[in-house]
Amino acid sequence: MSQAQLSNQPEQGLILAVDGPSGTGKSTTCRALAKRLNARYVDTGAMYRVATLAVLRAAVDPGDTAAVIEVTRDLPLAVNDDPDSTEVLLAGEDVSTEIRGPEVTLHVSAVSAIPEVRVNMVNLQRELAAQAHRAIVEGRDIGTTVLVDAPVKAYLMASPEVRAQRRFDQDAAAGRTVDFDAVLADVIRRDEFDSSRKTSPLRPAEDAVIIDTSELGIEEVLDQLVELVRVSAQKFAAEKEGK
Repeated sequence: MSQAQLSNQPEQGLILAVDGPSGTGKSTTCRALAKRLNARYVDTGAMYRVATLAVLRAAVDPGDTAAVIEVTRDLPLAVNDDPDSTEVLLAGEDVSTEIRGPEVTLHVSAVSAIPEVRVNMVNLQRELAAQAHRAIVEGRDIGTTVLVDAPVKAYLMASPEVRAQRRFDQDAAAGRTVDFDAVLADVIRRDEFDSSRKTSPLRPAEDAVIIDTSELGIEEVLDQLVELVRVSAQKFAAEKEGK
């Protein structure tokens, strides 16, 4: 099955769940893949970042669970699932740049670990995926919690050092003053936090294909993901013919 055929299968309802920690290339790869396969792109991590930004703007301590729940209960959040757009709205304001700042990055794990926050976000994420019909959905618990029945699941990983270097380069390119050792320490801290939380910990789904991106370029990762989708599509077509 060719890539052109993969890009035009409305009856299948393509859903690809991609999980993994920060710095593995999830966002860049998934956005490019959505464009290639004519699918929508859902960045669930951005949603938790918007929630964290709302908490910080309300001058609420991210460690105050009750207050965080109250602030994020009816969050005026809107995301654009067009892979050509990076727009994320909080109360109608585009905060796509602000949610990538260091303060949000520092506190997003604590906010996203709160079960009540995750329940609200998971419900929204499922709605977005259902509405999109064809979607590349990326995050940290898509294959294990949000879309457990997704036909294709991948888990991207890379060494902490490689991921820290990628984030260091991104911050430097954005004009932010950064220290590599501090970035590496934060990567390790967030990994430990995300993988040990009680609700939807960061881990690969049992049926996910694990891809180590440490020494791979974006195109190489894209090729592997396209192949996963192609194999799944062929299986779907064969099962349909057999009915």
